[in-house]
Amino acid sequence: MYKGKRIAVVVPCYNEELLISRVIETMPEEVDRIYVVDDASTDGTAAVIERYAAAAPDRIHFIRHPENQGVGGAIATGYKAARDEEVDVAVVMAGDAQMDPEDLGRILDPVVSGEYDYSKGNRLFTGDAWNKIPKVRYLGNAFLSVLTKIASGYWHVADSQAGYTAINLPALRRIDWDQMYKRYGQPNDLLVRLNVYNFRVRDVPIRPVYGIGEKSGIRPLKMIPPLSWLLFRLFIYRLVHKYVIRDFHPLVFFYFFGMVLGPLGVLFGAYLTIMRLAGNPVAGTSALFAAFMAIAGLQFLFFAMWFDMDYNKDLK
Repeated sequence: MYKGKRIAVVVPCYNEELLISRVIETMPEEVDRIYVVDDASTDGTAAVIERYAAAAPDRIHFIRHPENQGVGGAIATGYKAARDEEVDVAVVMAGDAQMDPEDLGRILDPVVSGEYDYSKGNRLFTGDAWNKIPKVRYLGNAFLSVLTKIASGYWHVADSQAGYTAINLPALRRIDWDQMYKRYGQPNDLLVRLNVYNFRVRDVPIRPVYGIGEKSGIRPLKMIPPLSWLLFRLFIYRLVHKYVIRDFHPLVFFYFFGMVLGPLGVLFGAYLTIMRLAGNPVAGTSALFAAFMAIAGLQFLFFAMWFDMDYNKDLK
């Protein structure tokens, strides 16, 4: 128990036979239940977990996927187990020991207090994040964080890919975990769905942990294009479900005109530039029209973002 609340930790893991022991052995005593989800590992991870589960069956619940689903799928499985057992707060701590147990209290406090429904770690708050996090991952994370702000409507959050999180029981019950994105974009998907239901989210500074023997299969430069497309689709999903189906807000029109006029103005301006460079005459009115569309598109987008920030200001 932690401050009168029953706490569970979901530990997704894949091929972590060298580090999963460290995660389990350093788990704080306040944690009542540990759901270790082995995502069809091909090494000895399952055997290691089974030994710990046999020694503490009342605390450690071992779940093994017959087929690999991705980290998002493993987290969803653990969340559903926590929901079914009606724990008060479920935390995610990865099986690669990159989440410092000493930060657990800071992650839990905003949710346990009842002020927030979901809290997430932010490694970028710390002054030494640039020195500790691999540079490509840092820059990729920062770029995706900006896109996630726009897609999710949580303009105050950063470090969108951080997986050290805590979520309360009402949110566990509300979210459809079977529809959750099952791969690396799971934190982004969850933020969007939380915003649709107006759950309150808090960023919490945590210490970045690297260089402990972890092996990451993430390639930031390779992941950015598919995640950017995912975030665009999630953005449209949020606009439709939050501002059209569940409620109505004119910002959807501002976003629509911004996304139409802006690109059209830029493309038309580029076409006119190419024509001029090729020696063809370009009418001054055409250039003005291209500039008008581009500027109007930007203005529509900025107003839409401002409306979105104002609408979601109570969720931080």
